[in-house]
Amino acid sequence: MRVAITGAGGFVGRSLVDRLLSDPRIDHVNAFDRLEWSAPRHERVTAVIGELSDPDMIEAVVADVDVVVHLASVLGGSAEAAPEAARRINVDCSLAMMEQLARKGSDKRFVFASSIAALGNALPDPVTDGVEPRPVMTYGAHKAMIEVAVRHAAGTGRLDAIALRPSGVVARDGLDAGLKSAFLSRLFWSVRRGQDIVLPVARDSRTWLASIRNVAGNFAHAALVPDLGPERVLTLPALSLTFGALADALARSFPTSRSHVHFSPEARAVEMFGSFPGLRTPAADAAGFTRDVDVDSLVRDAMTNGDAS
Repeated sequence: MRVAITGAGGFVGRSLVDRLLSDPRIDHVNAFDRLEWSAPRHERVTAVIGELSDPDMIEAVVADVDVVVHLASVLGGSAEAAPEAARRINVDCSLAMMEQLARKGSDKRFVFASSIAALGNALPDPVTDGVEPRPVMTYGAHKAMIEVAVRHAAGTGRLDAIALRPSGVVARDGLDAGLKSAFLSRLFWSVRRGQDIVLPVARDSRTWLASIRNVAGNFAHAALVPDLGPERVLTLPALSLTFGALADALARSFPTSRSHVHFSPEARAVEMFGSFPGLRTPAADAAGFTRDVDVDSLVRDAMTNGDAS
């Protein structure tokens, strides 16, 4: 099996490349990114640098592969700042990629990285498979648009397509502190290094998290499983937990750390990152996707694979 990955130099992309290379079913990985990155020196990896806004690059992505895993996108704050430029990458390029892949054959698989941002903020408790997307941010709206295209392509048989919505993926070291969500990963590394940290949420604020190892494994599953099942837009399983429980788990994992975790809630941060309800994902569970076993295993697997920069 030959797999192409866009955004391969990103946090999830790097871990996914490594995960696929460990599977004997994978003959080759074409790893695309817009920036130079330290791709694995491996005979089964070809790293390609280029812009998806270039039609020739999209053709290169879909050429001579069985599966495309499309991770590349313009993320939240950048999409809000430049919505038209973000739309060209997040929507136009994604649709063009699907169209060109479908021309190669209806058996080709397209795995799209959506986001829980597609769901919006006004969520029921618990969130289940029946929740309709109501995005409030440009980034989430773009993801929801491609979810519609994925569902249509799969339903009409034009493409073996699926969209996956991961939750907060932890824990990337050195994440840009300018990102509003950066504190999610910074918490892990601060405790590991014995550094104090102030979180802009309350101890009982609740979020959805998944380790990088878990998320990479779920995208690999989507690429490799013979039958994706009937549901083609899935919220991936994740742990619904409080920041207090996470801080306690980090203290257990690093008992000699001198770090102190302080909580100083800010209304906007609590709204965006600390007001998540319960989460139930029976369709994804039935399709073989998994969550971290518990918060302690999440910490272990986030830190094991989270130091890719």
